[in-house]
Amino acid sequence: MARYTGAKCRLCRREGAKLFLKGDRCFTDKCAYERRPYAPGQHGRIRKKMSDYAVQLREKQKVRRMYGILEEQFRAYFQRADLKKGVTGDNLLIFLERRMDNVIYRMGFANSRNQARQLVRHGIFTLNGRRVTVPSIQVKAGDQVGVREQNRNSPIIKEAQQVIARRGCPAWLEVDGENLKGKVNAMPTREDIQFPINEQLIVELYSK
Repeated sequence: MARYTGAKCRLCRREGAKLFLKGDRCFTDKCAYERRPYAPGQHGRIRKKMSDYAVQLREKQKVRRMYGILEEQFRAYFQRADLKKGVTGDNLLIFLERRMDNVIYRMGFANSRNQARQLVRHGIFTLNGRRVTVPSIQVKAGDQVGVREQNRNSPIIKEAQQVIARRGCPAWLEVDGENLKGKVNAMPTREDIQFPINEQLIVELYSK
């Protein structure tokens, strides 16, 4: 299955929630979901009664699209979360939050998770002093993240740093904006994920 390359704003409208896929644009009046808060297409305005399965599927698709994960990857994360001790739904979201591309986005070194994923693949960032190119690497408490010396004047990173104040940085991360580096202070918890997600619906979907 190929990665989605269509209009990202259609995904927000389809899921009925702002997924913040367009970076700073999502905080402005240009946001397509703010202007047309209904599903795309000819029959988007028509309200349909959804089955239990449809509700579960839409919740899974919302989370998968927000983090930019393909279906096979997402299912693998669920299987790992199910095998780990604790609440499966919480484990799943924590695995997604610990991805390197998500950490870069959360620290404000990229405008969106998609942009963060591209920057990581280009080798712009380091993890504990070593260059990384794999967006799915799982960070741990105490890890140090930084921008490589030769990439610190990148206009993309400078622009991202200017708009981080709009969304804020979670408490489990620490950012040094002047030196373009950050630290993972602790492992994320369910309370650190403020986006409205009902992870229990995803667990019920995959448990059938």
